[in-house]
Amino acid sequence: MKILIVSDTHRQNGNLKKVLEKESPIDLMIHLGDAEGSEALYHQWLARSADLLMVKGNNDFFSDLDSEKEVTLLGHRMLLTHGHYYNVSLDTEMLRSEAESRHCEVAMFGHTHKPCLAQEEGVLMLNPGSLSYPRQEGRRPTYMVMDLERGEKPRVALKQL
Repeated sequence: MKILIVSDTHRQNGNLKKVLEKESPIDLMIHLGDAEGSEALYHQWLARSADLLMVKGNNDFFSDLDSEKEVTLLGHRMLLTHGHYYNVSLDTEMLRSEAESRHCEVAMFGHTHKPCLAQEEGVLMLNPGSLSYPRQEGRRPTYMVMDLERGEKPRVALKQL
């Protein structure tokens, strides 16, 4: 299963369109918040080619999306959140601990606009950064692609646009 992971697009969707063209075909797109009302566009762009999972970010004021989701994909338990309720701008310990308590092997988050790909005490911590307003050194738009198979560890690549 090929999964595109993005976050913090903030209604600036040009780079996301480029990534969708570049990475196609995908099976699933995960958006970790701050889409700011672009949900309908994403459903149109993906149409029947891929599924979409989204959570609400701190700037998704009028969204009826869930603040977080627990999902199981091919036997892998994952916690999806924007991260602001877990203070990820300070560190990822609170989120890592929450994921561990829920028996999730992967925790995905956004909010910081800085990519993170780290194994922390048995939890794979993933933040794809931002395609619209990156904040890490070099300020290149980033996203992640996960290759997922049942019974194997997730393989994740951090990519720049």
